[in-house]
Amino acid sequence: MARIPPPRRHSTKGQPPTADEAVYTLDQPDSGDLTPLNFKVSTAFRKAYKTYASRAGISMKELLDRSFREYQERHQVTD
Repeated sequence: MARIPPPRRHSTKGQPPTADEAVYTLDQPDSGDLTPLNFKVSTAFRKAYKTYASRAGISMKELLDRSFREYQERHQVTD
C-alpha cells in the first residue's frame, strides 16, 4: 500500500511587512476597536475586584481603565 503524504498547508497570512514598513506601525492612532486582554488571577482577587467595581457602580473594565491611568500617573517610566 502506497503512502500518500498529506497536502502542504499554505499560509493565509501573506508576507510580513518589510523592516521599513514595520517601524511605523506603532505610530498609528488607536482605532478604538476593543480586543481581549486575557490573564488569570486568584479567585479571591477576582471576587474583591468585582465587588469593588459593583459597589462603585462601574464595570470591571472601567475599573481597570481608571486603575491603569492612575498607576501611569504615579509611576512614570523613563527610558
